[in-house]
Order: sequence, then C-alpha cells, then structure tokens
Amino acid sequence: MSDKVLIVTGGSRGIGAATCRMAAAQGWDIAINYTANRDAAEAVRDQVVAAGRRAITVKGDMAEEADILALFEKTEKELGPIGGVVANAGITGKITRVEDMSTEAMREVINLNVLGLMITNREAVRRMSTKRGGKGGPIVNTSSIAGRLGSPNEFVHYAASKGAVNAWTQGLAREVAGEGIRVNAVSPGMIDTDIHATAGAPDRAARLGATVPIGRAGSADEVAEAICWLLSDHSRYCAGTILEVSGGR
Repeated sequence: MSDKVLIVTGGSRGIGAATCRMAAAQGWDIAINYTANRDAAEAVRDQVVAAGRRAITVKGDMAEEADILALFEKTEKELGPIGGVVANAGITGKITRVEDMSTEAMREVINLNVLGLMITNREAVRRMSTKRGGKGGPIVNTSSIAGRLGSPNEFVHYAASKGAVNAWTQGLAREVAGEGIRVNAVSPGMIDTDIHATAGAPDRAARLGATVPIGRAGSADEVAEAICWLLSDHSRYCAGTILEVSGGR
C-alpha cells in the first residue's frame, strides 16, 4: 500500500476536484469525499486512476460526525494509513444581509465550515500524530479571504466561519507541529467555480473579476496548486500559514 494516502473532503467539484487531480500527479492515492453528486465524484476518481494512483469515492455530509468518522474508516480500510488531509468541504450560504439572515442559515454554514472542519482535523491528528503512533503528515484547510474582508451585504456568516478556520489552523498548528503534523490553510479570493451559482449569483466571478487588483477571477487549478504545495515537502517549514491566493485583494 502507498504511504501517501490523502483524504479530500468536498472533492467532487471546484477546488476539491482540482486538488485531487494535482495531488494524484504528485503521487497521492486519494479518498474523494462528496455529498450528493456521485457522477462528478466518480469522474474525478477515474482521472486519478488514469494518472496511475488508487482512488475511492466516499459519500458523506462533512457537517455530520458519523459521516466524517466513516470517511476515515473507509479510507484506512481500502487505501491504508492516512498520510494527509485536505479539509475543503464548505458552503457560503445564500447572499443575504444580516438582518434578513435566518438562524438556520447561520447554523448550516457554521456546522459545516467550522465544526465539520474541526472534527475532520481532529480525526486526522488522532491517526497521524507521532505522539499517538502515526507517521505525521500535512493538513490543509480551505479558508477564504472573506475571513479578513468580512463580506458585507453578501456572506457575513460565511466570513465569520472562515475567520474561525484561520484561528483554528494557527492554534492547532502550534499544538501539533512537534508531532510531525503541519497544519496550514489556503485562503482563496474571487475564484471562478460553481460555488457562486449555489449562493444565488452564477455570474459573480465574471461580474466582479475585473475589480480584483490582478484584473480577473482566479481558477480552481490556481488554488489547487497552492494546496498541493502545502501538502508537499517544499513547504516543510510552514506551519500555521494562511496562504492567500487572491489576486491581490
């Protein structure tokens, strides 16, 4: 079995799918988590296999602890010991001003983006920490520059969740750096993926891309390149880093 087994949550589309493809090219076997779109997940699996690596797809809601535990268990059973985790699953919620935001909308975003990510990181540490008999490895969390900008009039609840991801990443990194685990985060800016359509603004990246200092929206591949760098030994002295991929925003 490979000693480079990677879990990617939210791996069936966008940044997650791009990460799976690039990580496979770097020698990772991959467990591709998805929530609903089985066909998309299987298409990514086929691309990983075509690159010469092993891959499985695992359906599960990363806001649910039982599904997170099942993801880790199935990955270990079918691919072997886990050597890295990309905690990428997340949602923006709908574009909403705060006074019109329901408690349920807030809870849905926090449950997945914050609590689900925390549990995913915890399970990675339990398996990878040298203190607990593991071999160490990288954890990369997907944050957002919304955590710094606040996303007023659009996604303040999402921005708050990503601020929490940043704080968690830096705190956990300091906690486990001496146990062979490097915890970092990538912080994308305006990226052209279907997450905008899910939020209710499918033209958002095209419409606002020109306002980015670099002059355009970014691509999922450009974020995946940053994630894969953080997974690699090239970033071996990075821990607690929040790497922005934002075109200067």
